[in-house]
Amino acid sequence: MNIGIIGAGMIGGTLARRLAELGHQIAIANSRGPETLRSLASQAGATPVTALEAARSGEIVVITIPERAVPDLPRDLFAAVPADVVVIDTGNYYPSRDGRIAAIEQGQPESAWVADQIGRPVIKAFNNIYFKSLLENGRAKGSPDRIALPVAGDPFEARKKVLHLVDELGFDPVDAGGIEESWRQQPGTPCYTGDNNAAELKAALAAAVRSRVPEYRKAADDAVKAFFST
Repeated sequence: MNIGIIGAGMIGGTLARRLAELGHQIAIANSRGPETLRSLASQAGATPVTALEAARSGEIVVITIPERAVPDLPRDLFAAVPADVVVIDTGNYYPSRDGRIAAIEQGQPESAWVADQIGRPVIKAFNNIYFKSLLENGRAKGSPDRIALPVAGDPFEARKKVLHLVDELGFDPVDAGGIEESWRQQPGTPCYTGDNNAAELKAALAAAVRSRVPEYRKAADDAVKAFFST
């Protein structure tokens, strides 16, 4: 499968490497241009391209950039891109990094906000796992220690493609519902970075309380600030 990745940070680079190892054709872009990606692309087995080229690279496009950078994506990023191309959003909102985004602060799920910015539906996935775990901890189906990952978004056919991709990467896919349910896997929620198995993940998703989202967000943001201050 041809997959475009926009963003070459820890998650973007890890996905490029893992997916290329599985035989997918990967085109990867960042905000600085293809020439700055030649080393990473060579190591990962990917092709360095522009963001516009990545969005036109195939059946799935992954956006894996900080929330603050989403409005800076080209306005015509998905112009003429077929409607059946699935867009995955791996992003998380941290106010200390991204600045305050009013719509999210007022309760809009983060990935629903991303979808509004780019003018396309998105599937939220790969946002609640550390890159090192994504790189190293994939397991064969049926393994007792297999980690589960949630996938949320609309329409169902797009979500199903991402659920299959999660499984292919070595993780148990858990259908977390439509995009309006994606708040359950945002930073600080019970399932966030827990490396849970499928039963544990389903319980953690169910345990999330919508009214506590600001509390979850603050705890995650405080942890990020503490990490970067050490």
